[in-house]
Amino acid sequence: MPKLFSIAKRGYPFVRKRLIVSFLVAVFAAIGSGATAIAAAPPAPKAPPKPAPAPMFGAIPDAVTHHKIAIGGKIYPYTARAGTILLRNTKGQPTCRMYYTAFTLDGTDASKRPVTFFYNGGPGSSTVWLAMGSFAPKRVLVGNGVPTPNAPYTLVNNQYTLLDRTDMVFIDAPGTGFSRIVGVGTPKEFYGVDQDVRAFGQFVTNYISKFNRWNSPKFLFGESYGTPRSAMLVNYLQNEGVSMNGVVLQSAILNFSLDWFSNFETVPFGGGDADWDYVFYLPTEAAAAWYHHMIPGPPTTLSVLLPKVEAFAMGEYLNALAQGAQLSPSTFSDVVMKLHDYTGLSEQYIRESNLRVNYVRFTTQLLRNSGQMIGRYDGRYTSYNLDIPSQQPNFDATDASIDLAFISSANYYYRHELGYNPPIPYLPVINVFRQWDWKHDGQEPANTVADLANAMAFNANLHVFSANGYYDFATPFFGTVYELNHMNLPPTLQRNITYGFYQSGHMIYLHLSALAKYHADLENWYAQTLQAGR
Repeated sequence: MPKLFSIAKRGYPFVRKRLIVSFLVAVFAAIGSGATAIAAAPPAPKAPPKPAPAPMFGAIPDAVTHHKIAIGGKIYPYTARAGTILLRNTKGQPTCRMYYTAFTLDGTDASKRPVTFFYNGGPGSSTVWLAMGSFAPKRVLVGNGVPTPNAPYTLVNNQYTLLDRTDMVFIDAPGTGFSRIVGVGTPKEFYGVDQDVRAFGQFVTNYISKFNRWNSPKFLFGESYGTPRSAMLVNYLQNEGVSMNGVVLQSAILNFSLDWFSNFETVPFGGGDADWDYVFYLPTEAAAAWYHHMIPGPPTTLSVLLPKVEAFAMGEYLNALAQGAQLSPSTFSDVVMKLHDYTGLSEQYIRESNLRVNYVRFTTQLLRNSGQMIGRYDGRYTSYNLDIPSQQPNFDATDASIDLAFISSANYYYRHELGYNPPIPYLPVINVFRQWDWKHDGQEPANTVADLANAMAFNANLHVFSANGYYDFATPFFGTVYELNHMNLPPTLQRNITYGFYQSGHMIYLHLSALAKYHADLENWYAQTLQAGR
């Protein structure tokens, strides 16, 4: 889902306004002098020579540096490369330069060494979050469920890096980070579901050709909107003859129709598909209420609570929503009581909401008595809501707690430690959400479940790891499980899907203990996947 926050919506109207005002002042001054004065003016002097243009973005060479890191008591030397891959259209004309940072282990046979391609989503997000927070050789320290202290921020060698298992390439989508649309390229060529996949497909094939990785075991690692990208991309690449070994889906949303109403049509009307949203979000709401000690009754654990909530959601709750106005008063009251028990919301509020509490309203309602709201990307984070009666948060508490640390650290790391310092801003997100073409193969909203199913059927050795945070309201884990259980795969292929569930949110790596468990799970999964492919 969209990784949009305040800086994504900022334009620079003061610059445009200043230029327009200057122009008008000059025009009105000339008009005020009269036509005669203008005619009698002396010839304008020759314009001074133009200053030399700044170095072209495309002329900036890749930056290559060498480093060492200790992993499990062993020293691993590695090379970091920060640079761009040029994309071209069918006529061979340049269209985009996609920025990446690659970390490759020294002293290995690159043609056989595993390589994983990482990217965030948005649409319109760079990969700063994965690159600076997850499994790269360095990560920035941020507050665990609390706001991160202000600068200076701390970059540390990442004991949870996957460099011992795989080389890693972190890619910024067109227009984000240091990636730029160039030459004859246009936004329309890149800002859409299918357009985006073609761009990433060309990047991967260009990269593996340039660096001799055609015979390497290859993996895709997508977060958020990066997961439907991965579902389509793995299918696209295999159809192009690129062998793939595995896909990591972190915080996945593959079929947008399953939460389209919650994010695009946030009104509790219509039944049908709209009612599924409330079912899929309920376990996440229960987990967040448990974390903030809002569950009534005796203490419990997530491992005890969530199976009860999931069974209720797919049973009595779904049936009650489906009945609509035909629901009996006694059943209505029973569902109200259970929703109160599982979410901590008042029975009166649940009744007034007709059993349907949109997740956005939940994030502002849960802690309303304290004037706080909880995060969308991670329900553990809280912030103060300036407009307490509002049903909409002013901003996301997760973003407010971590974004400045990620963005500042990335600029420092790329420009100074890695030595890639172009004369352009690093754009963590760009506001392309409204202009995004949501059609996939002509259908809207996009459903990419079939792409992943086709890729797994075509390649029976393709393995998938689904990583999920319990406190993630952007891509609720219960909806992900539902999607992956409805791909119409035979049992032998269904067993190629592995799940990981963590007490964290959308960005699982924000919680240190979750990151440690996530890392251990992936180390085992990579080993098993590589062994299964032989």
